[in-house]
Amino acid sequence: MTGPKLNEATRVGGVRSGANAHLLWVRMSASKFRPVLDQVRGLDVTSADEVLSLHDVEAARIIRKLLKSAVANATNNFQLDEQALYVKACFADESPTIKRFRPRARGRANTRLRRGAHVTVVVDALSAEQLSVREAGEAASGKGDKADRRRRVAASKARAAAERANDAQTSWLGESDESGDSTSAEPGNAAQGNEETE
Repeated sequence: MTGPKLNEATRVGGVRSGANAHLLWVRMSASKFRPVLDQVRGLDVTSADEVLSLHDVEAARIIRKLLKSAVANATNNFQLDEQALYVKACFADESPTIKRFRPRARGRANTRLRRGAHVTVVVDALSAEQLSVREAGEAASGKGDKADRRRRVAASKARAAAERANDAQTSWLGESDESGDSTSAEPGNAAQGNEETE
């Protein structure tokens, strides 16, 4: 059975249902995708990406790439904030089955059904009310520290990059000053030498 799809409210004309990404004709059974999709449905995209990165099945790798594509569609086409996105819907439908045959004894043949799937991931931005509820829940459970740590790590990396650039600039200026000092010292030495010879 497929996972829950979009709400009826989003099927009203003129109402946007979020940014989506489709992967068609995947040569893998839809039943292999569905347990993984059930784990990320309703999560924010950061948590969903973390969950998918911990899976070692091929379906999780495919869904993770599809999730990144849906997030890119949301940020580039609809100018949505990546931090406010969540997995609104995700489902795997069966594609037409390809039938192949293997020869068996006494002129018979066994059918091989090559299953396929069409996978869809839909992301949308959380409303302001949902964001406040999520932030309150994270603060109560201590998960808000994770976002704070991300911000601190990003700020620390930016500071380190600025310091490296500053060090590189000062070392380059120092080298140019040293070369200028050596050239200015040489004429003085030559003048001293001239005085000594006289």
